[in-house]
This record gives sequence, structure tokens and C-alpha cells, in this order.
Amino acid sequence: MERLYNVDMSKYTSFKAGGCADEMIIVDSAEELVEVLKKLNEKKAEYIMLGNGSNTLVKDSGYHGTVVKLGESFDDVNVCGETVVAGGGALLSIVAKTAMRESLTGFEFASGIPGSVGGAIFMNAGAYGGEMKDIVETVTLAKKDGSGLVTVKCADMDFGYRHSVLEESGDVVVSVEYRLAKGNMDEIQAAMADLTQRRNEKQPVQYPSAGSFFKRPEGYFAGKLVQDAGLKGLTVGGAQVSQLHSGFVINVGGATATDIIELMHLVQNTVYDKFGVMLEPEVRIIG
Repeated sequence: MERLYNVDMSKYTSFKAGGCADEMIIVDSAEELVEVLKKLNEKKAEYIMLGNGSNTLVKDSGYHGTVVKLGESFDDVNVCGETVVAGGGALLSIVAKTAMRESLTGFEFASGIPGSVGGAIFMNAGAYGGEMKDIVETVTLAKKDGSGLVTVKCADMDFGYRHSVLEESGDVVVSVEYRLAKGNMDEIQAAMADLTQRRNEKQPVQYPSAGSFFKRPEGYFAGKLVQDAGLKGLTVGGAQVSQLHSGFVINVGGATATDIIELMHLVQNTVYDKFGVMLEPEVRIIG
């Protein structure tokens, strides 16, 4: 276990912006995670879990609590038949490559999502028509109160659009068992290459961002609403609505969390004034 203090969260989040957290605890085993959660719960201390930081923004004023992060021991990915078991800290890109090498199909959609297994389960991450709920068999969780570990079936995860039961329960993903299917390695590789190409052509991957910034509103596409409101390229400080894809807010250089949040409010207000739709951020804003 490692404890860090006054941690610059711009180094741990994909936006490369934001303030400091009072404390970060990096845990190296499920037992340590349970122990830390138990102590935080007993103290009624404020804390958040952080995965790969690809969907999180910490305000410039900082976070006056503890950030709990899974250490490298949670990065393991193992294959048994058509089942893949991945630790909560494993990157989705690594899980996808591992599945491909074993000629297992079903994970291709997630190969380009820049997050961790735990974060993807927390928000039921999806892309190109696939979602985590389509391939999850079971999830092993550390209970929020530190009372121990529990394994939950997919049906009990309350997966919905960018939602899981974890948003309410606060339990933490230790590992996930995915059920995939036998496929052809060359076809899987080709599908992943095609998705990568589509992503690179249509998304501003060369700039720091948190992926799609807004949730998709019922009956609309967030990016199209932003574009139709004439906001493509709108800039506040170092934050910009991407010229390539209006659903993305990017850090074009030196953006602060305040720049990003101000730009978010501008976009929300303009889209609401023009179309009567209030866009909700998909990004977790902390602090």
C-alpha cells in the first residue's frame, strides 16, 4: 500500500487538468482494498475511487478527501476457455488484445475505449453498438463499508445507459468475468483495426479529453445538438469544443478545470435555449 499527499490530479486524469487531492492511497490487493474501505467508512471520510482517470475531472479548487486507486496487481487478465477474467485496474485495450490473441470475439467494441475495467463497469461503458452489459458474466466487488467481497451476476448490476448499480451502492470492482465466444483471430483483428481507424478519423484522439463529454439525451445525439447550436470550435481558455467531433471537449493546451467547466455550462445553456434539451455531463466532476 502506498500513500501520497497533495496529489496533482492532472497527472492522473486524461484531461491533463485539475487541482490537487489531499491524499491518494494505492492498494495492492483485494484484502488491502477491503481494509482501506473499512477504515474510511469507520471514519466517515470523504473518498472517491479512481480508475484510469479517463472520465474524471477534479475542480481547480481540489478534492478535500482521499482518492483510492488500484495498484498494478489489479491489472491481470486471464483466459479460461471462452471466459476472460480481468482485474478492475486492467485497461480495456489490453483485455481486447488478450481476447483477440485467444481468438475470442465480443470485446472488439471496447478495444478503443481509453478506460479501465472497473471504470467501464461503473458506467456500463459502450461504443459502436456494444456495452459492458452484453458480455459481463459476473463482477467481484469490495463492499463500500469494507465488510468483504461479494460476487454479483450481470443481471443484478442494474446496467443501463452509462449506469450501473455501483453509482448508488458505492461498491468497488475488484475483477470481472466476461463471457465471450470463439471466433477467427484475423477477423477479430480486422474488426478492431476498423474501429480504431474510424475512431482516429472522427475523434480528436491527439488532444487530452475525457471522450464523449455529454450523455446522449433521449431521442437526440449530444454532438449533433452542440454542432447545430453553432458551437463547434467554441473556446474558453485552453478548452475547446472539438472541430472534429462536437461531442468532445478537448484541452488544446493549458486548459484549467475551470475552463472546461465554464465551456460545459456555455454549451449546456446554449443548447437548452435553442432546443430545450439539457445536456448532462458523462464526465465525473469531482470537488
